[in-house]
Amino acid sequence: MMQRRTLAAWMLATSAMWMAGPVGAQAAVETPDALVKRLSADVLETIKADPELRNGNIARISQLVDTVVMPHVNFRKMTSAAVGPMWRQATHEQRERLQQEFKNMLIRTYAGALKQVSDERVEVKPLRAAPGDTDVLVRTEVIGKGEPVQLDFRVENGDGKGWKIYNMNVLGVWMVETYRTQFAQELNKGGIDGLIQALANRTMSLEAKNAK
Repeated sequence: MMQRRTLAAWMLATSAMWMAGPVGAQAAVETPDALVKRLSADVLETIKADPELRNGNIARISQLVDTVVMPHVNFRKMTSAAVGPMWRQATHEQRERLQQEFKNMLIRTYAGALKQVSDERVEVKPLRAAPGDTDVLVRTEVIGKGEPVQLDFRVENGDGKGWKIYNMNVLGVWMVETYRTQFAQELNKGGIDGLIQALANRTMSLEAKNAK
């Protein structure tokens, strides 16, 4: 049960980054905890109301990701942090490929978990941050059947134009750090191009698995 609910929480974290509607100027005045609370509620309602999302329709999910991912997530920072020091050695084209392949893999990794969404809700805990902070931790819990699942977001507002998510923590496990360990193995074997190919291969493997 814990493994199932942990996967559902990871799915919710990823979906919260990707599937909420545009926030526009509202993001500039919202506090980070209010933003996470609103986006989480919107995401859950969107998933529950859309059978194509719950069925893991890749085209439907990809369309939403491509439309709204950048306004809500600093995905370049997330990818560069997961790649680690070798990101600085990558060419512009390699960096673009890394972001695209990473995104493709994440979509397919969590697509199957969307059907697990039922009566979950997200409870946002009081924010511990000073008024001038530009990088904060928003702590939440996913409430449903069984024990609550810890789900925390690292968000930043470095340019003053709105808060963006760049890392998530489920039950004490940070997403970026988890992938950094996995990516390091591929980087040591084949460098940047090796990691790009490994991500593409993982995406194909997940597509075959989800098709069964």
